[in-house]
Amino acid sequence: MSTNLLIVFVMTMIIHTAETLSYSIRFAGVRLNKIAVALSLTGIIVLVSRTANLVQAPLSAKFVDYAKQHATFPLLNHLRIIILASSVGTLLAIILFPTFVRISGRIITRLELAGSIPKLISSVSVSQLKNTKHYIRIPRFKLSQYRYLGISKKFILLNMVVTSFYTVGVLSSLYAAHLFPEHSMTASQASGIINGIATIVLTIFIDPQLGLITDKALRNEEHRNQLGKIYVLLMTTRFLGTMIAQFVLLPASYFIRYIVKLI
Repeated sequence: MSTNLLIVFVMTMIIHTAETLSYSIRFAGVRLNKIAVALSLTGIIVLVSRTANLVQAPLSAKFVDYAKQHATFPLLNHLRIIILASSVGTLLAIILFPTFVRISGRIITRLELAGSIPKLISSVSVSQLKNTKHYIRIPRFKLSQYRYLGISKKFILLNMVVTSFYTVGVLSSLYAAHLFPEHSMTASQASGIINGIATIVLTIFIDPQLGLITDKALRNEEHRNQLGKIYVLLMTTRFLGTMIAQFVLLPASYFIRYIVKLI
């Protein structure tokens, strides 16, 4: 099981690193005033994370099957390690953010010249890949920079809550299936209950606010200079959300059981 756990850990880390780094593409798009192109590239990031999820989800479910046959298997510990991978991936994205903003800006510019993703990929040479080392930037954070960004505490809290729910969506359904074997099949398919709540909050409260922030940055130079700091703040709240997910896992599993019993 250790090999499977390592694979799931890496896949989960890739998912959260890729999703969090989508902020760097958006920021590069705003800086170049090419937000539409940036959003199309963000779709590729989502594709990468979902592809990794195709491997991660079944392997995570395998732990539940193994726990049924081996009573001493520490399933909860394995699930917590997977959640830890989401925190590591998000933290890695925060560290890589300044570098990927510069790389994303270069990709957006070259995409305009190439006209399509396949042509862009085929035009990349080994020497160009070697030159990416010149885009590396070490992140520098000062807490004083994030005091007056106009982001409400409610928005920050909601972003953490939504992230914590998304992080445990699949895992909580799997653990519910383990805790309550009489409803195992139904519970294992009930991750949409947790993710659905997070999606509603995201769609109603977070996405519109993020859109307004980005729109202000496009129209105002002062807001544009602050946007990078805002994205770092949002990524930090995502990281805190993945940490909170450690405490959400068990309540979410029991909540799924409650809903499944009603069904």
